[in-house]
Amino acid sequence: MNYFMKRLTYKNIEAFVFRLWTREVSGEKISEKENEILENWRTGIERDLDPIHMKESKERILSALEHYFIASEKRNHISSFRKYAYKAAAIVLLLLSLGSWFTYSTFFKPDMYVAKSEKQVIKLADGSVVTLLPGAELTVAQSFPASTRVVDLKGNAIFSVAKSKIHPFIVNAEGFSTKVLGTVFKISQSGQKKAVDLYEGKVAVSSAGVPVSYLKPHQQWTNFGVAHTTAIISMGKTTGNRTPELLSLSFNDVPLKEVITVLEANYHAKIYYPKETEDRKITADFTGGKVAENIESLAFILGLEVERKENTYILKK
Repeated sequence: MNYFMKRLTYKNIEAFVFRLWTREVSGEKISEKENEILENWRTGIERDLDPIHMKESKERILSALEHYFIASEKRNHISSFRKYAYKAAAIVLLLLSLGSWFTYSTFFKPDMYVAKSEKQVIKLADGSVVTLLPGAELTVAQSFPASTRVVDLKGNAIFSVAKSKIHPFIVNAEGFSTKVLGTVFKISQSGQKKAVDLYEGKVAVSSAGVPVSYLKPHQQWTNFGVAHTTAIISMGKTTGNRTPELLSLSFNDVPLKEVITVLEANYHAKIYYPKETEDRKITADFTGGKVAENIESLAFILGLEVERKENTYILKK
């Protein structure tokens, strides 16, 4: 039976089921096999529908038919008519639901693209090109492109965005978003670590709890895998051998132990501090390459002194 149903087109299935139902509600006898088809169809459709929507729709339909029940009582035919009305309401609900499902699937259901084991190149309706790297998933609304071009991304991808001065392009990633008017950039996501690499143009990167960051070409935004943290790194030109340089670093209400981990990794320094202060929340904006000044600023926030021995810093009372 399932094989037979799958071979029918949407309109043929609807006509077939409707014909069976009209025979059922009119009192015409239907076979056991036909009844099985009706029940399987009803079960399959109702399983895909929202239960609250189902309940509300049934109540509205039956409420609209209630005056028929009253009129029928006066004619002593309430039992048979109520049975008919309930079956008619079921047919109306089914066909309305089918129409809603078809409309959603055709006009509202977003397009989803998944790169499984290999990268996948997608050309969007506005001319933008997205290269999904293995494991990435892109969701694009049916309304795209609208006044604001918005897509959702899981995983890593490279975007070459068609230029538009009046229609921003926004990529909503996992926990942060990137807004552009037309440019080429890469979004990387690995666990809690997020990054945006800008190749040309300009982008604005937004993440919860920290100020918006604006990138220039050959710069990278990252959070180093720490919430409420943002940094901008100069990557140099892609053809050069320039060492990445930390330009700015911001923390907003971040535990000291996580701040120290980020500082040590980026300044290639060792920082010791009192154990009892490791969970203290730090809010600070640091300049890029001035290691000693930034650690002095951190010590000031903590009310501690700094002792330096070459590339080792000791924060103490």
